[in-house]
Amino acid sequence: MISEETFIISLGTQVRKIREQKNLSQQNLADLCNVPKSTIARVERAEVNVTIKTLIKIANAIEISPTQFFTFLFTTKKE
Repeated sequence: MISEETFIISLGTQVRKIREQKNLSQQNLADLCNVPKSTIARVERAEVNVTIKTLIKIANAIEISPTQFFTFLFTTKKE
């Protein structure tokens, strides 16, 4: 199981990772998906429980499937 806090942190990290792979600044991404830059920043810092609607806007703006944000759920940790 994954805690809510861990999920939100991992999701934010994934959004940042993909944004950086696309060579986009937070402002560039915000402009592409028509949301405030502060929203992108707060999602990446896990300061907000992002809505599905916003995640879809972000995914569409960077031309990925929204499911790509959740790959962290499928990685296994070795103990």
